[in-house]
Amino acid sequence: MLIVLTGYFIWALGIIASGIGLLLALVPLAIVFLGVRLIDRWEPEPKSLIAFAICWGAIAAIAITLLVDLAITLAIGMRAETLSAVIQAPVVEELAKGLGIFLVFLIGRRAFDGPIDGIVYGALIGGGFAFTENIQYFAISLIEGGGAHLTATFVLRGLMSPFAHAMFTALTGFAMGLAARRHGTRTAVLRAGTIGVIGAMLLHGFWNGSTIFADFMWLYVTLQVPLFIGFILAIVALRKEEARVTRERLGEYAQAGWFTPEEVTMLATPNGRAAGLRWAASLRGDRRMLMKQFIKDATALAAVRQRAITGRDPLAPADEQALLVRTRATRAALLAY
Repeated sequence: MLIVLTGYFIWALGIIASGIGLLLALVPLAIVFLGVRLIDRWEPEPKSLIAFAICWGAIAAIAITLLVDLAITLAIGMRAETLSAVIQAPVVEELAKGLGIFLVFLIGRRAFDGPIDGIVYGALIGGGFAFTENIQYFAISLIEGGGAHLTATFVLRGLMSPFAHAMFTALTGFAMGLAARRHGTRTAVLRAGTIGVIGAMLLHGFWNGSTIFADFMWLYVTLQVPLFIGFILAIVALRKEEARVTRERLGEYAQAGWFTPEEVTMLATPNGRAAGLRWAASLRGDRRMLMKQFIKDATALAAVRQRAITGRDPLAPADEQALLVRTRATRAALLAY
């Protein structure tokens, strides 16, 4: 698919315009990656699943969208711009991206722990999709309007709304992640994903429609910015809930003697983690890297414990033992003199 897409861009847009579009498209992609990194800092997803999510959005979902558009064009001919932007694009694109999230769940369901993970995978797929789409938009802007048109398009898509696609698809991921934490069955996740993808379609259609039916800047300031702020606040609330669950699960290990209550606070709360890193920096040789590993392993341990409680991961006991051994070794290295 990547070879076909590359050939399509070179044939339709030319090497120079496509190359410039690619370079500029890296900017909003980097912004999305930074946002995902902040969300998923202490329990990073497996690199293979991250790569799959990005590639699905940037290659497979784009290819599916183009093929469906071609099929519709051959069947009924050209459509009005409004119809394509407000109805066809949201429906086809969000279905293609949502399919990627469901495949991530099927492939790596042991790493799909809850709504935060769903948001992460959804944002990565959406960011990958926007990356390839931006190449096309930036290249067309350069060809049709020169540098001035390209600059305006870059500011609008690359700087003012880099999280648009990531935000749409994250809604689908949130719904699937919520079902994964509560039930863990494919049917439940697919059912929840269907509800999530409908919400993503509506949000996507509303976003596209704002550029057609209303003054974009006015609507951007009065509706789109508050919507984005609400999205950020929702993630903050989910992070707090995840911290609460992490603290509860680690508290169970503290009752069994694996951690002290003070360590649980240090490992499971933002303030505690910051204090732990400052303390580790004051140790001989600056042991912040060890502290970061200690925090990540403890967070992963809490997630494994949560999976074991729900009974949806038969390999959880083996992971639990490995992480307990590793956290004990890391603590010993932190305290060694």
